[in-house]
Amino acid sequence: MISAGPRSAWPLLLAALLGWGASITLLVEKFKSLTEPGYKPMCTIDATLSCTTVMQHKTASLFGFPNPIIGVVGFSVFVTIGVLLVCGISMPRWFFGGMWLGLLLGVAAIGWLVWDATFQIHALCPWCMVVWAVTPAMFAIVTGLLFGRSRGVAQIVAEWRWTLVAIAYAVIILIVYIQFQSYWNDKF
Repeated sequence: MISAGPRSAWPLLLAALLGWGASITLLVEKFKSLTEPGYKPMCTIDATLSCTTVMQHKTASLFGFPNPIIGVVGFSVFVTIGVLLVCGISMPRWFFGGMWLGLLLGVAAIGWLVWDATFQIHALCPWCMVVWAVTPAMFAIVTGLLFGRSRGVAQIVAEWRWTLVAIAYAVIILIVYIQFQSYWNDKF
């Protein structure tokens, strides 16, 4: 059985709530854009920061339904788990292994979506970027809980997890800055 102290449980819960809120907002905006002609999502600021452009791209419904549904469901699960961990409930190691695998898939999907948004769609969705930010942090938290007392490679990964997350954030920020450099230079 693995239990999470407050230093892990609360950040996991807060990150899951942020991701869940962003996913719900995206889903509502997608629904409104489909049902109300001429609707402009509140996260569409201009041509670069544009949920509309991202939502209209074919990859915004990767499995035949809007991608935010995956976020709503996935983050709902993690909100529930976060509440249980905050309450001090321990869970089996295999359960954390499943959480870790799910988050690993989420991090991989985020990497692909970052690439797609910057190099294919050429637009950024602010709510998507919230999901981009919280998922790697959640992955790091669960990695620490699952592998924190391991030996060998797993221990090294657990010890360096926040450094790896910081590098991932830096790479994403650098990619977004370089790809949209003229936009940022005009704004700032």
